Amino acid sequence: MGLYVSRVWRWYEPILAEPQQPGCSAGPSIARGSRKRKRSSWDIHRSLSQVVNIHQVFGIIYGKKRKLSSKYTYQTLFLGGKDSDIKVRALGRIWSLHKSFLCQSRYFANILKDTWKERHNDIIQLEIKNEDIDLRSLDFVLGSLYRDEDLPLKPLRIPRVLAAACLLEVEDVIRQCNDTMKKTINMKTVCSYYLAAETYRLNSVKTRCLDWILCNLMTHPNVRLYKQIDIKIMYLLVSSSDLLVLPKEINLYTTLKGWVFLYFNPGWKGSVDRLSASANSWLNKHMECIDDITFLESEEGLVFQPVFKQLRFQHIICDLASTTILEQDRLIPLEWLTPVYKQQWLTLLQAQQNRKIGPRTINEKELEGCSMRCGTRISREGTYSWKWSGCRFSFPLHIIFTNRNIIFKQNYQQYDSSTCLKQIQNVVFRITLVCFDADGKVTFSRTTGHKIITFENNQEKSVMELDSNSISFPLYIFFNFLFVSLANTGNL
Repeated sequence: MGLYVSRVWRWYEPILAEPQQPGCSAGPSIARGSRKRKRSSWDIHRSLSQVVNIHQVFGIIYGKKRKLSSKYTYQTLFLGGKDSDIKVRALGRIWSLHKSFLCQSRYFANILKDTWKERHNDIIQLEIKNEDIDLRSLDFVLGSLYRDEDLPLKPLRIPRVLAAACLLEVEDVIRQCNDTMKKTINMKTVCSYYLAAETYRLNSVKTRCLDWILCNLMTHPNVRLYKQIDIKIMYLLVSSSDLLVLPKEINLYTTLKGWVFLYFNPGWKGSVDRLSASANSWLNKHMECIDDITFLESEEGLVFQPVFKQLRFQHIICDLASTTILEQDRLIPLEWLTPVYKQQWLTLLQAQQNRKIGPRTINEKELEGCSMRCGTRISREGTYSWKWSGCRFSFPLHIIFTNRNIIFKQNYQQYDSSTCLKQIQNVVFRITLVCFDADGKVTFSRTTGHKIITFENNQEKSVMELDSNSISFPLYIFFNFLFVSLANTGNL
């Protein structure tokens, strides 16, 4: 007569949580430390046949393992099933195992603690409904109970192994997955790692994955990556002020169009250079069949509305070409843009008629949701300058990179005095510098943090000096700007 256990892993359990900081609630956590497992010493001077006679010589202690030859134990006891006293049946396979080793799993320890001496309970049958767990991942986790050192773990297999380790509550394997995931985040693994880390509460892995995508979404565009990003992840990316936008907000809109196209055409195999043209062609044909409404108002488009609402349209409509794209695509509902046009008109009036404009203080909420995001790539040492269209609308800011120094400069003489009067201007900004390796991993990062600066009468100010020994090329430079406070325009 066997012992039947049905287990469906759908949500979090305490063993899966990251270690808590002092003051948080206590509970089991992922083991830390070296890759060599720490085990208690056992002075056993018996033959192997005596050692595995657990009913006579072994006192069960969760998390303890006999100090046997790891390779011999794995091959003879796990693979060979010698002297097995318990069987595990799952996914159409039977493993001949040993209670003394199974009890390193908190899951099996709880099952066996009350049936240890009952010989008729010699089979544990698991009904596994978690589709992420397959035979290979379950075999890996069971085999790990017979090894003192970590078994080799392939990155693409980690989400399945993690699912099995969490089901059986094997902390050593959870720790191994946690450590390996942090070291192997790349274009192929990042999305599957994020979803696995979210499901099984590996919070530090989840954070690192999101940070990786924030840095690489636009700096290293990739069709495979876009296909793997789900709606929830994309919402988090587009809404974040930490997203490295390259070169400006309209390009993020274009990226989202390509992402939507791939959502409906997952078999598309073109290059990233062809993605925009294919997305535009697909959207145009799709909209020929839709009258009177935009794509996001259609049945197919409703699910994407939360993502597109996070775009910062106030920094797109400052440019005529970008505004024309929005109008012609018929993707964005027009009622979304109407209040944005009003807000920008009030901003222009404020710039014309007030002597002193711009934020008086650093408002974190406004920075997170409203700051202008833009960036550029510098391939080699030299002198460079940029004038983004969003800056030109209310404040003609000229940005210069020279001699590893970043300079902000007013440039009123290039603009009509009827729209840009000489005045005092406050600007809140943040500069972020980033270098990457071939896998998209950040090798260098530096930021100014959020700062406020005041300009008057065509002033030129150095805002960031770089150490020539700390950076390399290509170098990516990203900016967050806030030129006007929403509180000011709201009172007009």
